[in-house]
Amino acid sequence: MTELDAYSQIVTRVARTVGPHVAALAVRSRRGEGAGSAVLVDDDGLMLTNAHVVAGVTRGRVAFADGSESNFQVIGADPLSDLAVARADQADLGGIELGDADALQVGQLVVAVGNPLGLSGTVTAGVVSALGRSLPAQSGTASRLIEDVIQTDAALNPGNSGGALADANGRVVGINTAVAGVGVGLAVPINATTRRIITALRQDGRVRRAYLGLVTAPFPLPEKLAKRAKAARGLRVVDVVGGSPAQRAGLRTGDLLLDAGRSPVRDAQGLQKLLFTDAIGQPLPLTVFRNGAMVDVVAVPTELV
Repeated sequence: MTELDAYSQIVTRVARTVGPHVAALAVRSRRGEGAGSAVLVDDDGLMLTNAHVVAGVTRGRVAFADGSESNFQVIGADPLSDLAVARADQADLGGIELGDADALQVGQLVVAVGNPLGLSGTVTAGVVSALGRSLPAQSGTASRLIEDVIQTDAALNPGNSGGALADANGRVVGINTAVAGVGVGLAVPINATTRRIITALRQDGRVRRAYLGLVTAPFPLPEKLAKRAKAARGLRVVDVVGGSPAQRAGLRTGDLLLDAGRSPVRDAQGLQKLLFTDAIGQPLPLTVFRNGAMVDVVAVPTELV
């Protein structure tokens, strides 16, 4: 068997595993008719898709891979992660296994399944081109970056949004969300943070978040600082929003954030997972490295509205 044959067998197996659980959504709003994809994630018709696919609607029509169709209801949407959950009135197909995007590596094989340009059940394959990308998101007057986005060269087109990005074992590790340019696709990762978002949407129909007002980027720590902080990476503060809890706490652009809630912060996800409902209005100790010295501050996150 050649390497190309082995590659083909992997993609074929993933397509057989994932394909039956990816559905096509049709919606109608004041902006007109729209379409996208969704992933069945349990045996009761619960589907995971992008918030922008179902923006402005509460219901729509879904077509499954076996040819059956049903109405669906939107349970909740979170524009700031571009994730939404909906439930089909009738669904005979079971849910697919969700994986963990934190285990992905650059260069790893991934397979995208969706309904681009109205072509149902389309499968494309590629690799993880990069990890830790950021994607702008907007909800009302609030804006932020969706952190830790997966970049892939698996071909994505309009209609792929809400579809599955799967690893070689057929586990869904991302929800395809946007096309950044020719040959560049992006997907919201499935990890501990997004699982928490999905649970909140299922239970409450929305996600309550704590707000700090920081824009950060991963940053490798110099050797001496890494030994002192007992971590190889931290977060460089790229911007501090005026009037935000972070600014009131004294954080500055250029600070290196090393510790939040008395735990090391190595990436954006590590900070985001602290900023949910139970952090609102509660003191959050932060440690930054500034001008050669460790600086401790205490921020009090507000609720993001």
